[in-house]
Amino acid sequence: MDAIELLLTRQSSPRLVAPAPNAEQLNTILSAAIRVPDHAGLNPWEFIVASGDGLAKLGQLFVNASAAEGSDESTQAKMANMPQRAPMVITVVAKVVEHAKVPALEQHLAVGCACMAMQQAAFALGLGGIWRTGGLAFNRVLHQDLGLRDNDQIIGFLYLGTPAVTAPIKPTKLATDVVRYL
Repeated sequence: MDAIELLLTRQSSPRLVAPAPNAEQLNTILSAAIRVPDHAGLNPWEFIVASGDGLAKLGQLFVNASAAEGSDESTQAKMANMPQRAPMVITVVAKVVEHAKVPALEQHLAVGCACMAMQQAAFALGLGGIWRTGGLAFNRVLHQDLGLRDNDQIIGFLYLGTPAVTAPIKPTKLATDVVRYL
């Protein structure tokens, strides 16, 4: 698949099954992430990969975070199972570096680009993925349990695996609907 076709036909894959990316594929996916624009070469990211037993560990961290907010048992059970929706979950974290010329917002955007680059690389490799965020991305207990610093921010959870179903191609949108010229 060429790059333009990939960009124009990209789809999220919400139903993912094994196999997860293998070691070589994961290396390619992570390598794509760190090639995104990164003003001043700050590398303001961290990628926490969970697969196999790591998915249950991540699920328990989700439960702990939810419980700290006073959730009920039903919600906690849902939280425990969330990482099981794919054979691999990458927690994508912005690790902002103090810099006179590169504000935190720009670093967060770079990490967002890294997340998209990973998803695109997964698609190019014949895999599927979906970028999820939600309240857990902002839960300070989860941040603490993951060993994140106060100014770190989870940008999202990238679920990766093999698509269980082929998603229909979404209708083409017209860029002209959202563009204006000066």
